[in-house]
Amino acid sequence: MSIRPAPEDRSIAELLTFGVVNLDKPPGPSAHQVTGWARDTVVDACPAFGAEPIEEAAHSGTLDPKVTGCLPVLFGDATRIAQVFLEGTKEYVAVLELHGPTPATLSETIAEFEAEIYQKPPRKSAVTRRLRSREIYDLDVLDVADRQVLLRIRCESGTYVRKLCHDIGLALGTGAHMGHLRRTATDPFDDTDLVSMYDLVDAIEFAKEGDEEALRSILSPAERALSGLPSVTIAPSAAEQVARGAPVYAPGVIEVSGDPAQGQLLACHVPSGSVVCLGRLVGDPDADSGTVVDLERVLV
Repeated sequence: MSIRPAPEDRSIAELLTFGVVNLDKPPGPSAHQVTGWARDTVVDACPAFGAEPIEEAAHSGTLDPKVTGCLPVLFGDATRIAQVFLEGTKEYVAVLELHGPTPATLSETIAEFEAEIYQKPPRKSAVTRRLRSREIYDLDVLDVADRQVLLRIRCESGTYVRKLCHDIGLALGTGAHMGHLRRTATDPFDDTDLVSMYDLVDAIEFAKEGDEEALRSILSPAERALSGLPSVTIAPSAAEQVARGAPVYAPGVIEVSGDPAQGQLLACHVPSGSVVCLGRLVGDPDADSGTVVDLERVLV
């Protein structure tokens, strides 16, 4: 078994092979293409830092080619934790393009969509087209100009904003479609520290010359992607058992943070902060015996 060093003590090689960067996706390429470019950049850089070239990269959720914004990308072994983005909250800023004059009931009608809604994925989606519910946590009107309405949408992962805009247009009686869309957050990342592909390439080149500051500021340990999850701190001896496929038993639990519910996804760390696994809470952490966490992904 090999537990990684504490996140703050990792080398550039360790960050390249178990790291995450909060990319600002530009308009034009798909999320898959941007992720591929980032992966190829890191693959090319690995030998310069004594790292085995990574084979995989994963992003935080599909964005259509025209959509911009927050696209965290995981590298190497960090791709094993990509599922955390399926359960996190997303936030967008969207332009609602009305097909008629702005009605006086605009704000009231839009407020009605701040609730559980039902959507069927579009025909072009790779997802099975069956009716499903999604929660809209916040839906705010930021500005209105002529027939354009600027919306801030905070919603459950998997919400189709294009379909939401269409449905709002039907409810308003004017018809509407989605104009520009930008993702401003995907838990636990937001748009306060986005970086471009140019920033990533330049930072790697600086690091090759001995100046690691820029790369360390944008390439984070993969644990950052787990910061929104509840966590369980386990003893190193328990981590050894997890590495062999054993669940986390009560005697190995040191501390629980985030008040997880039964069945909830959580991250298990050793005291240094290095992640060991993802799992589901299935027992009482305060018990003297029994299974506390069932494993989903072993990360050591």
